[in-house]
Amino acid sequence: MKNVSVLAAKRLGISQCACDTALGEIARMMDKDDISSLVVVDEDGFLEGIVTRTDVVRAALERPEDWEEAPCCDWMTDEVITVQPSTSLASTAQILQAKHIHRVVVVQPDGEHLRPIAVLSDSDIIYHLVNRDR
Repeated sequence: MKNVSVLAAKRLGISQCACDTALGEIARMMDKDDISSLVVVDEDGFLEGIVTRTDVVRAALERPEDWEEAPCCDWMTDEVITVQPSTSLASTAQILQAKHIHRVVVVQPDGEHLRPIAVLSDSDIIYHLVNRDR
């Protein structure tokens, strides 16, 4: 894992939404695509936050009457843990363990902003460990 970058271990592609996307729509996207998070981006595609299944469940518990209409920016995490494309898989696994999180956003710096290009989860690391020799 030390010599493998996060991009070598991750299938590219990213599920994303805007800050004003309703949680009901996000929940349907998560269910349909069997994903656990969406990266929240601004109108230029720069990172604003991340919204997870846990955020949706928390909103549904705290606001059962209207959670579906709530914008994701009210529930997302805006201090996202990120890594660069060249970060090793081993370093990323250590970050996940140290921060007690399940995913990081892989970003490409673009001036003063960060452009998300992938999400690497603990599931991706497991997949890599099991399939690394194939």
